[in-house]
Amino acid sequence: MRILQVITLCELGGAQAVMANIANNLSEEHEIIVASGEGDGKMWMMLNPNIKQEHCKHLKRALSPFSDLCTLYDFWRLYWKYKPDIIHLHSSKAGMLGRIAFPARKIVYTVHGFDSIRLAHRAFLWLERMMQWRCKFIAAVSKYDKKNLLNENIKHKVTTVYNGNPVPQIEPNLTFNIPSKYEKTILCIARIGEQKNSAIFLELASMLPQYAFVWIGNQTEVKDHPENVFFMGNIPNAAMYNSIADLFILPSNYEGLPIVIIEAMSLGKPIVASDVGGVSELVRNGVNGFVVENQAVEFAEKINYILNNEEVMQRFSENSRKIYAEEFTVDRMVNIYKEMYNKILSSKLSTKL
Repeated sequence: MRILQVITLCELGGAQAVMANIANNLSEEHEIIVASGEGDGKMWMMLNPNIKQEHCKHLKRALSPFSDLCTLYDFWRLYWKYKPDIIHLHSSKAGMLGRIAFPARKIVYTVHGFDSIRLAHRAFLWLERMMQWRCKFIAAVSKYDKKNLLNENIKHKVTTVYNGNPVPQIEPNLTFNIPSKYEKTILCIARIGEQKNSAIFLELASMLPQYAFVWIGNQTEVKDHPENVFFMGNIPNAAMYNSIADLFILPSNYEGLPIVIIEAMSLGKPIVASDVGGVSELVRNGVNGFVVENQAVEFAEKINYILNNEEVMQRFSENSRKIYAEEFTVDRMVNIYKEMYNKILSSKLSTKL
């Protein structure tokens, strides 16, 4: 098969990691082309060298009639250049423009967190309803997203495909380079923006000065924070730092199915995270961590409960690994997408016959 994978941003992020995992896995047996738009370009480093790369310079997250028209032209050019058998669209902007430009009969569209449209950009929801017919399959990354898609009258071939991620490779002699005076280390990996609730992270650090709070993923320097907070910037393979952390947290305003939590689970970390999106499908209360409301006091209560109880930490750690191995591996995710691709190919073949 010749498969074109398209995503809006070429920076490091959860949706990019999912797309890269699919592309890398499939590239062992199929011809893969990845197209992406704006960003710092670090996503390209995640791809196997045998994958063709196409930079669509006009593809941007923000609404821009001129750039969007140019992107449509870029997409048409890509289609006739490669004539792919399958086109897999990721993220809302690439998903929208791609469903206009490419043949609907070849498209799989993955919605990486429907709340980014349903809540954050609800004014565009009518477009999603209208465009649902311009693809063969719509993949929701969580049962939560699938339920909300159906509730918003987006019902065309919607199915749930959980994100999968490999166990991160760990570099030797890994360290946070922080003072040894802190009892435990709490890690968060995320961009800083409206989606992630960094204010809770900083408030938590003030409430729990005995712990070190490490944030990886900030694009710029962060000033005016508590002494026990350490911002490490945007680091490739940031997930490996879970191996030297005691607990992973993710305060968020909305989510799909966060790859950063799956990565932490694969390395056996207890989790405390905001009860948004599909997070509760990853983090099961009292099993491998807790989901809580977006209040620092609730995060602090659960963090202290876990870190002050060695038996709980061990049990949550083992359960995180078990849940990951059973439900959130790359192979499991890719096999489901392969079934979709094969159905598309079978449909095309039967049409020709």
